[in-house]
Amino acid sequence: MMQWLRLRFVTGFFVIVPLIISLFALVWVFGVVDGMTTPLYVRVFGPGSTPPPGLGILTTVALILSVGVVATNVLGKRLLGRVEGYLLRVPVFRTVYAPVKQLVLAFSPDNEYGFKRVVMVKTSARGYLFGFLTKEFSVESAGRTESLIAVFVPTNHLYLGDIVICPREDAFFPDITVEEGIRVFLTGGMTLPTRLKHNFSDKVTGRS
Repeated sequence: MMQWLRLRFVTGFFVIVPLIISLFALVWVFGVVDGMTTPLYVRVFGPGSTPPPGLGILTTVALILSVGVVATNVLGKRLLGRVEGYLLRVPVFRTVYAPVKQLVLAFSPDNEYGFKRVVMVKTSARGYLFGFLTKEFSVESAGRTESLIAVFVPTNHLYLGDIVICPREDAFFPDITVEEGIRVFLTGGMTLPTRLKHNFSDKVTGRS
């Protein structure tokens, strides 16, 4: 009974913590931006006037988009990387920020360390496993090189899962995007297409 309670508690903890952190982060960002821009808007619209409702939200969205534009720029990436390096030297900040960032980046297809593609791997014990390609690598042994892949197979709401290592030729790459794959897990498989096709394009290594 204690083991069952412990497992459910840990599972629920890892499900709810990222949601709470994301919600509080959005509320905090909105509060900071709205607090900084309200005096400016009062000057623009005149003393005693009330800025239009929703202006703070639009400002927050514009700020986030601006940061995204800067983050995709070469110089912007260097600047943000340097600032992040300084912030990661703070022990408490590093403990909270690093895991949350890795979790968020994992769901970004454009990120180098995120989910690359949707994968189906056939195993003798569990049948077909549905997961996400996270890494391609090779193992050299006795003069022979074997191409392997690492597949993350979620077991609970995407945040917990198993890492399956298998030969690349044993993997089946369905024509499903990462976003669609995430939706499949969130719906318990109900959004799976009735027919899957093998996607032979290789976005990771550039082969086809």
